[in-house]
Amino acid sequence: MASSSGAPVLGILGGGQLGRMTALAAIPMGVRVRFLVPKPSGSVDGLGEVTVADWTDLDVLRTFAASCSAITVESEWAPADLLVQAAPDVALWPRPETLRLIRHKGRQNQTLADAGLPLPDFELCSNLDDALAAAERFGYPVILKQYTHSYDGYGNATARTPDDLRAAWPDLAGADGLLVEAFVRFKQELTVLVARHPDGSHVTYPVAYTEQRDHRCHAVVVPADIPEATAEAARRVGLAAVEAVGGVGITAVELFETGDGRILVNELAPRPHNTGHYSIEACYASQFENHARAVLGWPLGSPDLRVAVAVMINVLGEREGVTQSNIEDALAVSGVGVHLYGKADVRPKRKMGHVTATGTDPAEVRARAERAASLITL
Repeated sequence: MASSSGAPVLGILGGGQLGRMTALAAIPMGVRVRFLVPKPSGSVDGLGEVTVADWTDLDVLRTFAASCSAITVESEWAPADLLVQAAPDVALWPRPETLRLIRHKGRQNQTLADAGLPLPDFELCSNLDDALAAAERFGYPVILKQYTHSYDGYGNATARTPDDLRAAWPDLAGADGLLVEAFVRFKQELTVLVARHPDGSHVTYPVAYTEQRDHRCHAVVVPADIPEATAEAARRVGLAAVEAVGGVGITAVELFETGDGRILVNELAPRPHNTGHYSIEACYASQFENHARAVLGWPLGSPDLRVAVAVMINVLGEREGVTQSNIEDALAVSGVGVHLYGKADVRPKRKMGHVTATGTDPAEVRARAERAASLITL
């Protein structure tokens, strides 16, 4: 439905930085934004109507859905299945079926493998003996992944010996076990973002190079310094992966490029993604704008770069306490966009913001981005 002003209303389940940046992209298009959150975070204050309530309550969800033209989720953990139960006719994207496939690492891998997508060797292990046998077949080291709630370095472990695997099992294994993957000695990590409309039409963002530190994304460089044949292979695999899970809106496909030139799928995220934040400054239509467009059923915008090079650096918390930001020095660095997420509390390694620098020379742009990020204190 539209608001009393006649504007379409985009509902968002969640109120963190992704909801914040989606709202900031939707509002200039005349969209009203409403959020449903289980507890306040500060990130979306002032950006629309925020309802703080039990988002597992069917009556709460029914009332929220009735006020929205379309609804999306900020993360795969939002209660989309309950929303559809409360309001079966709601325009909710991505659909609960997509979220169900992606939020469980075992189902995700098996769905992609069944669709013929290239993946690291893996096995779904329901008990410790199966996991030890799989690790012997793959050869140590192996990667252990908790089936659910594993992200940003949480819920994963590298087992270099059987004893490592035995030690990690109690912490990572759920009632249905865990995922054991062969260790990939990759050349580099890449990401492809696909914006997909409910009718199946789509646009694909430039292939990005991503750099991890301590299992968290530190830097994103676009375009990735790879041959066009590699970029085309990455885009092809990325689109096929999104289609395999029925993604609508933005889906991020994290990839490995191996030393022999193969492209393997690492994992998917059915929402705007950290590796696409550069698109705010660098693309004609950012990932957030295209996510809103797709969810509302509108034509997709161009994902093409309007700059030669973009580099994004994440800004992480370094202490525990109330957020007190100092960004003046960072703002003095030319050609850099500074984004803070409005989070009330800071803690070590928590994503608190990012900076994006643009320009023509990759090394110079990277240096400016790193400098600006280093000048931000929280």
